[in-house]
Amino acid sequence: MHMAMVMVAGVLLLAVFALFGWLWGASGAGVALAAKVFVPVWLLVAVANMWVGVTHAGYTVRQELPILLLVFAVPSVVAAVAAWQLSR
Repeated sequence: MHMAMVMVAGVLLLAVFALFGWLWGASGAGVALAAKVFVPVWLLVAVANMWVGVTHAGYTVRQELPILLLVFAVPSVVAAVAAWQLSR
């Protein structure tokens, strides 16, 4: 359940980035740039989520690594598709 909530939070954060991209550039190119900027920021958030799982929840890095990959991949793929569609 926590993993799904984190992925939904990632997609919502992407929407916030896209909104600021639109407000900043008022075009699809601004939103595409915001989606590209989102990916490294989301990587930091996903790694922080993994760190919390390892240090506070008692999981090992080996147990948390697949979760990190999934939590990072889903919003990043959505961002990549959005950037690709908007930069056409």
